[in-house]
Amino acid sequence: MRVLVTGAAGFIGFHLCRRLLAAGHEVVGFDNLNDYYSVQLKKSRLALIQDNPDFTFLHGDLASCADVADAFTEPFTHVVNLAAQAGVRYSLQNPSSYIQSNLVGFGNLLEACRKHPPKHLVFASSSSVYGLNTRLPFSTRDIVEHPVSLYAATKKADELMAHVYSHLFGLPCTGLRLFTVYGPWGRPDMAPALFADAILHNRPIRVFNNGNMRRDFTYIDDIIEGFIRLLDTPAVPNPDWDSANPDPATSPAPWRIYNIGNNHAVELNRFIELLENALGRKAVREYLPMQPGDVEATRADIGDFTSAIGFTPSTPLEEGIPRYVEWYRSYYGI
Repeated sequence: MRVLVTGAAGFIGFHLCRRLLAAGHEVVGFDNLNDYYSVQLKKSRLALIQDNPDFTFLHGDLASCADVADAFTEPFTHVVNLAAQAGVRYSLQNPSSYIQSNLVGFGNLLEACRKHPPKHLVFASSSSVYGLNTRLPFSTRDIVEHPVSLYAATKKADELMAHVYSHLFGLPCTGLRLFTVYGPWGRPDMAPALFADAILHNRPIRVFNNGNMRRDFTYIDDIIEGFIRLLDTPAVPNPDWDSANPDPATSPAPWRIYNIGNNHAVELNRFIELLENALGRKAVREYLPMQPGDVEATRADIGDFTSAIGFTPSTPLEEGIPRYVEWYRSYYGI
């Protein structure tokens, strides 16, 4: 395969690039190295793969038509879009960055794929699209018309934009709704890093919704295994799709939406306990109310995903958290 991975310096993008390179594939990594969080962390990730002769890094912005056109000077067999402005709460502070990165940028990528069609476009969506839904586990058959953050709205819009290109131009597109990914090389703005830093420096950790949050924490290796297997499973039309009773996850076009998660909703307090155990220190907890844009609980129904690729994420927090802490101590010299 010759794969374009956007967001290659990001948490998931870096791990995917490394896995593809280890399997002998050619990878072109594309990233704008923005400063939403530590640029040095992004460069440290890239340093582990940039010397591989099968890897090429392009510093560019998806919101730039010229940068995207330059990336497609040679054809790709597969394209994976992991570039996005991330973060639910930050979307309340800087909405324009989400419009540019997640909507304009993804639109540019779809247009490039129309002109230079890959065998499969796989893109990251998010569990946040379920919004005001409260029925667990979240199913891709659920209607997701009530997002509670602009970030979630842009991810839902990406799914719809991809469907248009699939319907009009036959572009095989698959969207993966990711559920709370964690692990080594994780983002510093996410709970594992924020909590670890506070605990190790004897600062209170902020526990929202008074500790009653539940999340479907999914270990990075499981996420990457899902992406790898899915690349060679291009979306196909659903011959049984019924316009009178439409299935939101499939289409008469080659377009699919899947959840990828651990299929377990874990209380945030349990997550903190495991982090305390791995760090060997107790946290000082500051309990706060629910924040705008947050949802109380997430859990993924992954039945269709498992049936499609023959894989079920299964790494428990009891294994994943110690691995994360080991990396965290090593990288930050603690």
